[in-house]
Amino acid sequence: MFQSILMMGGLGIAIGTVLVIASKAFYVYEDPKVVAIDDVLPGANCGGCGFPGCNANAQAVVDGLSDVNSCVAAGEDVAMAIAQIMGVSVSDKEPEFAGAGCYYGNADADLNYIYRGVRDCRAATMLLGGMKVCRIGCLGLGTCVTACQFGALSIGDDGLPKVDQEKCTGCGACEKICPKHIIRLTSVTRRIIREYTKDDCVTPCQRACPSGINVKEYIRLIQEGDFHGSLQVIKERMPFPTVISRICPALCETNCRRLLQDESVAINNLKRFVCDYEMNQDKRIQPYMAPASGKKIAVIGGGVEGLSAAYFSARLGHDPTVFEVSDRLGGILRVAIARERLTMDVLDWDIQGIIDMGVQMKTGQEAGKDFTIPELLGRGFDAVFTATGGWDSRLARGGVNCVATVFPGAYLLIDLLRSELDDNIAVDCKKSVVIAGGGTQLPHAVKILKANGANNISVVSRKTAEESPFGQEGIEKLIQEGVTFHYNTGITRVMGRDQVLTCVECMDLGTGVKQAFDTDMLIIGSGRFPELVFIPSKIESLEEEPLEAVVIENGEQPETTLEWEGVELQKKPDANREHGLLSKQDVISEYASAVAAINGGRQAATAIHHLVYGIEFQNPATMITKSSVFQDVRLLNHVPASPRNILEVAVSREDRKDKFSTGFSSSVAHEEADRCLQCGLICYEKPGLS
Repeated sequence: MFQSILMMGGLGIAIGTVLVIASKAFYVYEDPKVVAIDDVLPGANCGGCGFPGCNANAQAVVDGLSDVNSCVAAGEDVAMAIAQIMGVSVSDKEPEFAGAGCYYGNADADLNYIYRGVRDCRAATMLLGGMKVCRIGCLGLGTCVTACQFGALSIGDDGLPKVDQEKCTGCGACEKICPKHIIRLTSVTRRIIREYTKDDCVTPCQRACPSGINVKEYIRLIQEGDFHGSLQVIKERMPFPTVISRICPALCETNCRRLLQDESVAINNLKRFVCDYEMNQDKRIQPYMAPASGKKIAVIGGGVEGLSAAYFSARLGHDPTVFEVSDRLGGILRVAIARERLTMDVLDWDIQGIIDMGVQMKTGQEAGKDFTIPELLGRGFDAVFTATGGWDSRLARGGVNCVATVFPGAYLLIDLLRSELDDNIAVDCKKSVVIAGGGTQLPHAVKILKANGANNISVVSRKTAEESPFGQEGIEKLIQEGVTFHYNTGITRVMGRDQVLTCVECMDLGTGVKQAFDTDMLIIGSGRFPELVFIPSKIESLEEEPLEAVVIENGEQPETTLEWEGVELQKKPDANREHGLLSKQDVISEYASAVAAINGGRQAATAIHHLVYGIEFQNPATMITKSSVFQDVRLLNHVPASPRNILEVAVSREDRKDKFSTGFSSSVAHEEADRCLQCGLICYEKPGLS
């Protein structure tokens, strides 16, 4: 008995000793901040923060990888409590919620694949694309509903997921589990910056619209009498809705699926109807704007593209200022379109809508004369976008008798050539010059540059040596004169220091390899300065001490040097050779249409948004381009023919009985909206079919 007690006591001492040693050896330190934050979090472990559980999110908050308001299952009080623990403030966060991207339930599909396996979308998608012939369409088995932790999702009578935005927290669980990416998180910012892909159920009319307006949705809302909501959908991608409703080439209508049966829906005229509705109201219908970011954006050019870039930047939460060389905004819209098509009160109405969003306008301001891009960056602007327009714009405003230089060291080839004939046109030639393009005028440009002191001339050509417009003899002659050729190469970035251009970055279009060429002058072989986003790359004090530590006795700031770079806009993934300036995707004079210029402004705002936050951005590989191949419809069944309603334009709304619109009357607009088939990718609603 005594021996047993002794043995048990000894065993206990031994185990205790081992545990003490183990506790020292395997001790894991718990950060008190992580513990405190974990205690505050609700413990839902829904994954909406992007981390596997609340403890992991708490650790991410402490490590700076997650925001204090990252928990989607908690309220503002929790965010405030976490902010107090971290000793920081809470910033506004744009709300996100789930949105379904399929419009036609599987119960109504013409062809069904009956799946009798596990009632789960992930399993069903493995069998012939699931229950529908559409490769994108929703399977309707409700796997997203089971994944939702907050009861915000349900399957409707049409077999499609329905989202209760009041309950949706934007956790993203449904998005992660959907095998066809039908349901995704969405927000105003996401919808502005995203490009449509081949994985989206995008209707033919929407694909054809250069701005990508959700045509189907705004017509549906007109059908329901929700004109306010319809205009909001249009303004998602359209800062000039009233203008475009008068002058749009309506590419959407040439792709309308009703053409398979009779006539296209009067899509643009319906846009005009709902825009006139806004003009007839006492209060302007403004689009949603993201919370203020504190980022200042400068846009050079008050034409369609520049104003559009400012509009979308404001909607993304930034603070844009437009600098326009003339005394009037609107660019080509104001001077080149017949007044019968576009009256100035309509243009002014849309421009005022942009101003009312907080966009500042400064007219009579010329780049290179009244300000420079480095000066704007030095004044605190986080980015500068150049949308100065092409030669057409300069002709329209009478700016051809002087040299244009938007950023330091850069000139257009046409100005260089004109400087030889007109003494009033002076181009400040430098010793080291890079010529982008040049074409058949290249030898003449080289002659002028050499006559003005240039001794190091390089030509960057997107063409191969075999595609050169000169014969071998002409090339060899230029080489003998000291010209260096870089074939199959595109300029992707320009860089400078203060008011001097220092180098250009070029890419080999065959290999993708980049290299920088030192230069202090760039000649651009097009009638338009390239669309670039300029950002500060570095600001240094010329004193040895850090800038904030330097104290000058007279109170003046120490002299500083600003390094900057200009980055090209993201290109569509049509081909590997599309990188660099002067590609087929670049605008070299003016946009073909105002609606295309608007989309250019949106893409610029997207690039600005990513650059000011330091976020790497690349267009998706599956982005819709002109060469994209889609499933499509070649025959309509059970669609009764109905004639298109003809627009009879009135001089004023007072001429109409309902005093509502200069275009369609209310009754005609409803009738025309009813003609819309409400298409999906390959499906369409069949009115009158029992």
